[in-house]
Amino acid sequence: MEISKNLQSYKYLKYLLIIILGSILITLSAKIKIPFYPVPMTMQTFVVVMLGIVLGSKIGSATVLLYLLEGLFGLPVFSNSPEKGVGLIYFTGPTMGYLIGFLFAAYTAGKIRLDANYYDIIFKIVFSVLIIYCLGMLWLGNLIGWDKPVFNLGAKPFLLAELLKITILILSAKFLLKFRKFI
Repeated sequence: MEISKNLQSYKYLKYLLIIILGSILITLSAKIKIPFYPVPMTMQTFVVVMLGIVLGSKIGSATVLLYLLEGLFGLPVFSNSPEKGVGLIYFTGPTMGYLIGFLFAAYTAGKIRLDANYYDIIFKIVFSVLIIYCLGMLWLGNLIGWDKPVFNLGAKPFLLAELLKITILILSAKFLLKFRKFI
C-alpha cells in the first residue's frame, strides 16, 4: 500500500515538474518575437501546439493554464512584459484573445492520438492554430473596434510564418507523439 502511495506521489510530482518546465518553455517562446502592431509575432503558437501534442490534452492545457496564471499574477512571462505592463492590465490588452486561445489550442492538439493518421494530425493542428487566431481576432475586434481592419492587423501579417510552423508541426507530429509515452 505504501509503495502505491509513493508511486502516485511520484507521478504527481513528475506532472508538476513537466507543467512548470512547459510554462518556462512558453515564456521563452514569448520572448522570441518579431514586433508587429498591435500583436507581436512570437514562437508561442508553435510551442503551445507542440506541448499539446507531446503532453496530451490535460497536461498540455494545465501547462498553458499555469503560464496564464503566472502572467495574471504579475510575472513577466508574456511577450511584451514587463515593457508594456504586467498582470491583469497586460492580460486584458490586445493579446488576451490569443492567450486564451492557447489554452484551447493545447487541449485540441493534445487530442491527437498516438495512432493517428496524417489527416487527423493535419486537421487537429490546423484547427488548434485557427482557435488561437479566431479568439484573438474576436477579442482584438472588440478592443479596437470592428470598423478597423481586424484581420489585417491580427492575422494577415502572421499567415506565412504560421504556415511554416504548422508544416513543421505536421511533419514532426509522429515523432513528437512518441514522447507522450514517457509522460
